[in-house]
Amino acid sequence: MFESLADWLVFDLLEMPMQGHLSDTLHFFVMDIVKIFFMLALIIYFMGLLRFHISPEKVRDYLQGKSKFFAQLMAIALGGVTPFCSCSSIPLFLGFLRAGIPLSVVFTFLIASPMINEIAVIILIGVVGWKATLMFVTAGAIIAFFGGILMEKMGVEKYILNYEAIKNAKTMSMENLPIDNAWKKMHQYATTEAKKIIAEIWKWVFLGVGIGALFHGFFPLQWAETLNSDNLFAVPMAVIVGVPLYSDEVGVIPLVEAMLLKGVAVGTTLAFMMSIAAISLPELLILKKVMHWRALALFTGIVAVSITLVGLLFNLIF
Repeated sequence: MFESLADWLVFDLLEMPMQGHLSDTLHFFVMDIVKIFFMLALIIYFMGLLRFHISPEKVRDYLQGKSKFFAQLMAIALGGVTPFCSCSSIPLFLGFLRAGIPLSVVFTFLIASPMINEIAVIILIGVVGWKATLMFVTAGAIIAFFGGILMEKMGVEKYILNYEAIKNAKTMSMENLPIDNAWKKMHQYATTEAKKIIAEIWKWVFLGVGIGALFHGFFPLQWAETLNSDNLFAVPMAVIVGVPLYSDEVGVIPLVEAMLLKGVAVGTTLAFMMSIAAISLPELLILKKVMHWRALALFTGIVAVSITLVGLLFNLIF
């Protein structure tokens, strides 16, 4: 459906040639923009219905008396159905801190939320296949699980600044509402959530798709050959390059797809995607308001090293 629309617009309406750098670039851009925004609108709405019931206090009460192992697994699962980029995960992260949820669980959520993204997972299956996607999700979960434990073991609580004073955003509740009114509130919340998230990330999606389209249409094949699995420096360089950038995983998938089509190794490409999602510079700048730089350096180091090891492993496997 999406490819047919792109074919009609680029080749029929605009009458561009079937072959050529500009044609390939525009076709890739149109197809991915339509596909991604369709998936965004649909899935954010349904996830919004679920998130209607979530608040830090409810999560804390649910986890009361349960083991940290179980709590961290729940944090990973919650991360998969909550905000889509690193910066939009921070308000809920701060709410968890204020609610008194253990630090290992809170940091597990902070890592998992941008890295394990339900929309990105669905789209990624069509790009790299279900096996690589499953490994990607598993790797993200492992990084989040052990990253949270390491952050707590390293005594990071002394580097968190006045988090008790941080105000948590209010969450609507269905309690004591008539059924028809409750559904109306749920629909209103999900619609507002979808509009808010799309309004926050649409420019990054356009930027990510645009870069991916240019990469797809104009990136020389010879350059991609230097980023194959035999180059041990390719993965760490991809992680380093990804940190200053900002996008959610959905926005960067077009670039991932373009890199793979040009022959860049799977592990290198997915490491680049993970670093953009999990340790972006804007996220670190926001976290600096509540953390000492030592905590930020520790957080960045743990995640970056983990992503690098995962990328190298993926290159060995694929």
